[in-house]
Amino acid sequence: MSPTRAEESTKPLPRVLFVSGSLGLGHATRDLAVARELRRKAQGIDIRWLAASPTTEMLAAAGETLVPEWREYRCETDTADSMGGAGRLNLTGYVYRALGQWIHNAGVIGRASRRGAFDLLVGDETYEVIVAKVLGLRTLPGLSFVMMYDFWGMDVSTKKVAERLGAWGLNFIWSRERGVTGREGNAALFIGEPEDIPDRRFGAFLPNRRRYAESHVIFLGYILTFDPASLPSKQALKADLGYGPGPLVLCTVGGTAVGRELLELCGRAYPSAAARLPGLRFVLVCGPRIDPAVIEAPAPAEVERRGMVPDLYRHLAAADLVVTQGGGTTTLELTALRVPFIFFPVKSQAEQEVTIAGRLARHGAGVRMSLEDTTPEQLAQEIIAHIGRDVVYPRVAFDGASRAADVILDRLERGQNLRRSEAQSMPFSEARRS
Repeated sequence: MSPTRAEESTKPLPRVLFVSGSLGLGHATRDLAVARELRRKAQGIDIRWLAASPTTEMLAAAGETLVPEWREYRCETDTADSMGGAGRLNLTGYVYRALGQWIHNAGVIGRASRRGAFDLLVGDETYEVIVAKVLGLRTLPGLSFVMMYDFWGMDVSTKKVAERLGAWGLNFIWSRERGVTGREGNAALFIGEPEDIPDRRFGAFLPNRRRYAESHVIFLGYILTFDPASLPSKQALKADLGYGPGPLVLCTVGGTAVGRELLELCGRAYPSAAARLPGLRFVLVCGPRIDPAVIEAPAPAEVERRGMVPDLYRHLAAADLVVTQGGGTTTLELTALRVPFIFFPVKSQAEQEVTIAGRLARHGAGVRMSLEDTTPEQLAQEIIAHIGRDVVYPRVAFDGASRAADVILDRLERGQNLRRSEAQSMPFSEARRS
């Protein structure tokens, strides 16, 4: 028998706890896009957030509601900033440093889930849930769980035995994650295409990465927060953002402090580039973790310095060239906007050096350079060579947020049906206690 309208009106609204994890701000950007799609497709859905700085500031600015436990949730970006420097961050070492935080955060997620009586847990690279479940820790409730990934498996960046053994241990855990995300009511989503996953083993005696993912992962394509076709022309954007009609170069490094040296390199490259291109405007976007004042010494006064820039994609679209790190979100936006860019993957950050750089090479997007091998004069030459060039990048699917929302709503309904079925099968006395 279908429910009456009165029964539907008294039915509690579905509640989702969205954990926006991992480094930088790119994850928060796409998480907000998924949340918008969820609300568009399921009016009345109640979404609450758990995150750490600087994501909390972005969520608050977007009018989202954080659960009280956010104050206990430890910040992974702090760990990255303490370990990174000179454009380098060893990803394997970072993960082992973060493991203690992940175990702590798993307990925070568990407490927030129980207190808030949520129906579904959604995590963007919320590895603490996978680690806790694989290790058998009893910190999390039996809540339906949807995990979002954008890379798959650890790679090593040196020949050190300790790093190789460490990466193998992490990949062993990864090769067991299907026991978590493959359960009824759960799901694993990959933001990208199967070709973004290396077609090789996780490690000795471990399964092939791509085939393992293809056995249970749902591939979404990519996620954008905007429609490139809806943006005004470049000149209109320049005028609207106050840049003027002249040539514009943006240098941006995302939500961590690891990119300070790249900003300084850009500042030092400006005099040579400006001498060859009169009227050149140079803007350093320092983000939330780098004080623009610390870039003053290496950069001339003519170089503008900004902190956090809302709606950065509009500024990227206005630029004639962008210099950036190898972050997934920024390089994806530049590919979609068809803006020429130079990117510097963070050294030893396997996700940027392997997964993202591999995607960009496959799409023919961007010019890859190395921070430690590039002088200011060399960067200036590359800027002059590529600024304002017409670029042709392949058109790829950017409807990942809508597809993610569909899966999340499906798992939400499955989880609710499963709990109703379990409750109906309970003895009366046990059901009253629960």
